[in-house]
Amino acid sequence: MGVMEIIGIAGSVSLLAGWRLYLCIFATGLAMRMNALPLPEHLASLDVLANPWVMCIAALAAIVEFLADKVMWLDTAWDAIHTIVRPIGGALLALAIIDPSDPGTQVIAFLLGGGASLAAHAGKAGARGMVNASPEPVSNVTVSTAEDVATVGLLYVAYEFPLLAGGIALFLLALTITLLVIIRRAIGKVLARRRPPPPA
Repeated sequence: MGVMEIIGIAGSVSLLAGWRLYLCIFATGLAMRMNALPLPEHLASLDVLANPWVMCIAALAAIVEFLADKVMWLDTAWDAIHTIVRPIGGALLALAIIDPSDPGTQVIAFLLGGGASLAAHAGKAGARGMVNASPEPVSNVTVSTAEDVATVGLLYVAYEFPLLAGGIALFLLALTITLLVIIRRAIGKVLARRRPPPPA
């Protein structure tokens, strides 16, 4: 597996962990247990994700996250709690994927993986805050379900087709940047409306 493919997988997994950290851990472990996700020898360190205890804890956390993410404003509270957890988890997943024989590369992977997870988390949390401001709860459930499906699907594609992993990482990064720009503009409009008019 080439360097770019490995970096692509690390980037994809880190960004997806910013959306659904526990689902990333559980889905990867489950696919490995069912031999549906044959990992290259280089990524053998990810075998720890197939440990029954790790999978059980990740599954329970994923279920709690799945339910919490469907309830308006509870999802925002959940995201606030995970502002630290997701970036650290994404950084550790990236660290597990990168070649352990090069400490310098591992430090870079840890920092970039954490940064990618934090960016994805910020985009998700901000977008969900805007969705929560809408008057009906259907959009909240729809967006949350779309995130679940996208996470599982993109995670599978990243591992099964490593050549596409870099493209997936770039797509997720572009999506995250777009969400952050939209959120920034929306916040700017809200603040502009609340600003008192200039004195006559």
